[in-house]
Amino acid sequence: MDFFPSVVQVLAGESHTVYAYCNDGAVRLVDVGPLIEKGGVFSAIADRRAFRDLLTVMNGTVAWDTSGTRNPSDCIDLDPFWIFEDCPVVEDPLKEVS
Repeated sequence: MDFFPSVVQVLAGESHTVYAYCNDGAVRLVDVGPLIEKGGVFSAIADRRAFRDLLTVMNGTVAWDTSGTRNPSDCIDLDPFWIFEDCPVVEDPLKEVS
């Protein structure tokens, strides 16, 4: 069986970044800033508060529940393959927290 990447937990970072906790045990840093700068659907999360407050995991990936309904077909989400292939693995930002 082939490995299918999935995000299991998310944490908002500085600016428009997300720490994505993945099913391979790694934490990847996702910079959403360039996507927000392009506009389109991502303009809904340009506001830092909306970016942080709507951030969640849906469809096995980083997502924003912009409708507030937890409807997986009505959200902004990122391709989990892109996260696994293009986003750097980083140290867990919560590692020092006890």
